[in-house]
Amino acid sequence: MYLSRVISGPCPALSALIDSVGVEEAARAVRDCALPAVLRGPTEQRRGTDTAERDLELMARIGGRVVTPDDPEWPAWRLLGLTQLEEGRDRDGAVPLVLWVRGPRSLLESSERALAVVGSRCSSGYGNHVTGEIAGDLAAQGWTIVSGAAFGIDAMAHRAALAVDGATIAVLACGVDRPYPAQHDRLLAEIAETGLVVSEYPPGTTAHKHQFLARNRLVAALADGVLVIEAGLRSGARNTVKWARRLGRPALAVPGPVTSAASVGCHRMIREGEAVLVTRAEEVIDEAGPLRLSLPGTAGSATSPADTLDGDEALVFAALPAIGSRLPRELSDQTGLPLAAVRAALPALDLAGLVGSDDSGWFRKATTHRTPKDT
Repeated sequence: MYLSRVISGPCPALSALIDSVGVEEAARAVRDCALPAVLRGPTEQRRGTDTAERDLELMARIGGRVVTPDDPEWPAWRLLGLTQLEEGRDRDGAVPLVLWVRGPRSLLESSERALAVVGSRCSSGYGNHVTGEIAGDLAAQGWTIVSGAAFGIDAMAHRAALAVDGATIAVLACGVDRPYPAQHDRLLAEIAETGLVVSEYPPGTTAHKHQFLARNRLVAALADGVLVIEAGLRSGARNTVKWARRLGRPALAVPGPVTSAASVGCHRMIREGEAVLVTRAEEVIDEAGPLRLSLPGTAGSATSPADTLDGDEALVFAALPAIGSRLPRELSDQTGLPLAAVRAALPALDLAGLVGSDDSGWFRKATTHRTPKDT
């Protein structure tokens, strides 16, 4: 905690010193200024500042905690990729010294199956709609949604997860006691009640531009992949995609209207091979989800009625979202099946108890509990 306050952000040289001599000796060397030249400048201003005890008290007051690499909750395997980056290539490419955390969930368990969802701060109605559908579907299926709590796509992704009682992690570029943006005070409080608010920056730290770029590496590192929904030509979301690619995580992007400036960045990433085109949750899972292999002797065994589906019925059922509903025409467009084939498959799925219908269309019954707000 002392070193976190002195450095306030990633510092590859300090991380290397800790790996070499241990954290206690590294802290002693910083206090005494018995350091290599590369570390004297970064530590000079705050090496006499030790507020660890006060920081602990503050975190306790706001219901938070400090997670260090020695704690069982530390997501070591998630952050492992940061230790394997090319030395000296990027000054932000280091494992955080500690993580300051608010929220009841385990950081380790919450990041075991997670997707980062990022995008434009000036999102359109289209972008918000797509974000709500994909993030909501994934959260309903047990995926944790990771984002940065910014305006636009970030906030919509968090809200979509909260709406289905799913897990979500907000990674901040400031102290966890400093809601940023300030207008998201209530949103961050809600995330802290049921999910996690995380930062590598000590409490009281205000947000600065370079910290957002450093924060993006943690957004990418804590997830199985990064999904971009709307991004302008110079969007910061592309920086998160850069980190995903360097960490070996899949980068995904949703296309938008060809006339939309808000989707130019997504189209460019897709065209240049930086991101894979996806349009719904099932495609995200195909790219970012774990391989699901049958155990020996269990091939062909079904765990639910949906596993026995094939042909048109399987295509139609897969096209129905976990949340919300679809009209037959929409299902026809999505699956490529003739409208008559879709209309024949839906009653069969209804008889099997897998789907239902109302004035808004057809919806799944087998995977999620549907409420009026879903439509």
